[in-house]
Amino acid sequence: MKRHLDSKISQHFSNYKQILILLGSRQVGKTTIVRKIFSDAEYFLVDNEPIRKILESYDIETYKTLIRKKAPLIIIDEIHLLSDPGRAAKIIYDQLDGVRLIITGSSSLHIKNKTAESLAGRKIDYKIYPLTFSEYLNQKGIEADLNFNILNKIIADHEVSRDIPYRFDMENILHEVLLYGEYPHLVEHPRDRVYLENFVDSLIFKDIIELNLIEDKRLAKDLLKLLAWQIGNLINYSELAVALKADQRTIKRYIEIFEQSFIIFRLYPYARNKRNEISKAAKIFFYDTGVRNALIDDFSDLESRPDKGALFENFFISELVKQNSYQETGYELYYWRTKQGSDIDVVLEKGQQLIGVELKYRRKAINKAFQNRYPAAKTRMITASNFY
Repeated sequence: MKRHLDSKISQHFSNYKQILILLGSRQVGKTTIVRKIFSDAEYFLVDNEPIRKILESYDIETYKTLIRKKAPLIIIDEIHLLSDPGRAAKIIYDQLDGVRLIITGSSSLHIKNKTAESLAGRKIDYKIYPLTFSEYLNQKGIEADLNFNILNKIIADHEVSRDIPYRFDMENILHEVLLYGEYPHLVEHPRDRVYLENFVDSLIFKDIIELNLIEDKRLAKDLLKLLAWQIGNLINYSELAVALKADQRTIKRYIEIFEQSFIIFRLYPYARNKRNEISKAAKIFFYDTGVRNALIDDFSDLESRPDKGALFENFFISELVKQNSYQETGYELYYWRTKQGSDIDVVLEKGQQLIGVELKYRRKAINKAFQNRYPAAKTRMITASNFY
């Protein structure tokens, strides 16, 4: 089961002595990847109550009762469950000579808040997401090697082909991914909506509620459902607050928590001091379309759905986010829209390079407004028939 991060993680301690921190949502494969690569490491799961009690002592002598004297590698899984994960990691890193420490956590917000000061200079973070489309094909046995075709196709110097013949049933596979997403469980258990529905509850209630990150679990779930209905739309915090009978500060804070917990991400507008360009309102997308569909309880056939274009847009932009992160290409991602309604779905910028990407499930004429405004920009038309 290949992952894009395999090489970087396996080489970490050849390049660094700092703690390896692997962040991502539940069940994206964090434990699988570190136990596969560091198979000789001592493994401690914080969800195990006796282990949690020892680590909560924050005492090196107590830690030594748990950790072998000359353990070369230590994995601490789900460290975010500790009251102060950074303090525990710092004690091990500073006071156990020669130990190489690997820690995983599901909540980026919780770990960053607790470790920002105590682990300064002592850690290197890696983020792992639901499977990329290439990883999904590899784990399905369709493709032998991993690639970054989706991002590389966009940034290439030549135009994207209008239609591409594939060696496999692309239409069927894309339908499966748009409806059920790309969490590793779905590779061997396709179309498992019960898993996704239970997963959504655990994602919200176990990771967010139990960590005391929010006060009102019903508001949190209602907000997440409302965001799921609005994928690809501009966020209006005032309208959300009115609809949910909550104040805007709470709505904004909960959205930040969802983002830091690897459930959603925001795309901000591309605007270069043009008076008629939208410059503030963000769009919301989900890292996984299966999670999104579980939230709105809709796994109906794709061809009959009015939101299939929005699902394809969400899928493609999340692929760009994942591949840009793994490949470290350094692009900034935006959307672009004028106040008159002209728009481009995603804009990639790096240095002087600017690329506008129009995303349509079926091919349509590309909007020329972005290139008219930015003549040096490249433009791409991406559809379900040529995206990979």
